Amino acid sequence: MRNPLPVREAEEGPVLLFDIDGTLIVSGGAGARALEQAFVELTGIERALSGVKLDGATDLAIIREALESAGREVTPELMDQLVRRYTALLPGELERAEGYRLLEGVEALLEKLASELRDFGLCTGNVREGARAKLARGGVWDHFARGFEGGFGSDAEVRSDIVRAALRRAEAHRGRPLRAMEALVIGDTPRDVLAAHEVGVPVLAVATGRYSAEELRRAGADMVVDSLADPVALEILCVAA
Repeated sequence: MRNPLPVREAEEGPVLLFDIDGTLIVSGGAGARALEQAFVELTGIERALSGVKLDGATDLAIIREALESAGREVTPELMDQLVRRYTALLPGELERAEGYRLLEGVEALLEKLASELRDFGLCTGNVREGARAKLARGGVWDHFARGFEGGFGSDAEVRSDIVRAALRRAEAHRGRPLRAMEALVIGDTPRDVLAAHEVGVPVLAVATGRYSAEELRRAGADMVVDSLADPVALEILCVAA
């Protein structure tokens, strides 16, 4: 593990930016099922996500790749229709998903951060309404809704631009410019690491998704823990500002 001290430089403590899928929750496949159903209803394409690599991808990038793989023209209007139908279907799929769960340590961590009045938000490829549905299912969306919320897949298709959107909202929340090193992205995929590093933001990677701790280290994560219940994660994220 690399030295976590660089992300502690700000007097107020670092702004914490959380990924969702594989970092905070497992959706039990609800997101993929809802999006594939949206594709069937609006385009007639069956199994639209077959062959699409979902881990760390943004919702808009997933939709674009699925349309291109099916040989369909990608238009802003069609992408918007698919997003809106997907987010309408998602809550029902989440409710039926037997495999949905908050990952170990997440609820306690968010409650502790909230009690300490820490600045934390999201940095996720999920569009905002999808993020809200996924976290509301586990009862933790309100922790993010009370703050600056962060960056979403509805802000941009490219993940590094979502990091930038999250930083802009954090700056507005704090009322001053932020250096990239005053933030910390928490994610579970190499794409999380790459996007954050493109903006200069350090990364705490958690091995609770499809990637092992060693794979995340090789991807360049600044720090790696097995889960957000790890005492090292708590030390990094809950250190007094």
